[in-house]
Amino acid sequence: MEFADLHIHTSFSDSSSDPLDVIKRSKEAGLAAISITDHDSIDGIKLAVQEGQKQSIEVIPGIEMTSEIDEKEIHILGYFVDINNEDFLSKLQDLQQIRVERIFKMVEKLKELGVNNLDAKEVIEFAGKGAVGRLHLAIMLQKKGWIYSPSEAFYKYIGDKCPAYVSKFNLSPVEVVNIIKKSGGIAVLAHPHVCTDATELIDSLAKVGLRGLEVYYPKYTAQTIGNYKAIAEKYGLLLTGGSDDHGLQKDDTLIGKVKIPYELVEKLKQEKCQNNNSS
Repeated sequence: MEFADLHIHTSFSDSSSDPLDVIKRSKEAGLAAISITDHDSIDGIKLAVQEGQKQSIEVIPGIEMTSEIDEKEIHILGYFVDINNEDFLSKLQDLQQIRVERIFKMVEKLKELGVNNLDAKEVIEFAGKGAVGRLHLAIMLQKKGWIYSPSEAFYKYIGDKCPAYVSKFNLSPVEVVNIIKKSGGIAVLAHPHVCTDATELIDSLAKVGLRGLEVYYPKYTAQTIGNYKAIAEKYGLLLTGGSDDHGLQKDDTLIGKVKIPYELVEKLKQEKCQNNNSS
């Protein structure tokens, strides 16, 4: 039986692993297929696809996009997005610029809270070629000695509605689903456990084109998986899942920690074919 991990980040967003290392680790984990789902970036996909072909690892082009409801982030995964779609690429450029501006605003808020030895440019430099985000900022806060772990930075300073949180894109989940659809992709709600009123959200998004639910995720119990399976079945949604790997940035969710049967990838492909035939 073959397996896949459909939620993996690279150094083109906020992972410590570049695409070549992701493929190497995926091979070691015994995976047949993966999806690169960087935050608001598709820049690592081509390199991963090329290396994947050499190592017999199928790479599905993906993305993880951020939306917001009442200053709480909702993440939407997009599978089989068209990485050459000019409108899509233009939107991603805008979003990455907003990410940079957000870091400056969050650092200003942190200074107001007394964190006075942190510079926004330093955080952006640390992110390198990646789409800069809160995890980069959290790691810098740890390096500066303000917190013991990146997770502490989120619940103390920069998590949703925390003192240094800054709203980012002002894109609603409906808008993000539509962006993914227009790029030719399949929209899937990521890690639904973090969503307030997840069932209500799924109900509203299913009506506008949400096609899947991330049912398999690190630390999900059999009961949790069963609950999300039932919700997916109710709304006719595809099942997906993955490790949400960030390399050493989050070393408790490494590639292959969550594996899904390859048959779920085949169902995604069938959905993609149906979309192509109806367009």
